[in-house]
Amino acid sequence: MAGVVERIKQFARSPQGRRTIEQVRRNAADPRRRAQARDLVRKLRGHR
Repeated sequence: MAGVVERIKQFARSPQGRRTIEQVRRNAADPRRRAQARDLVRKLRGHR
């Protein structure tokens, strides 16, 4: 399991990882995107 964590850390430090993290932060701050994420989680859990 430590190998998976190390690979995630390496990705987060890479330029592509930094771009991805910044994009996720921007989307998390957007109320419309938050609602979409909440709806997706509900759907996956079976609470329609």
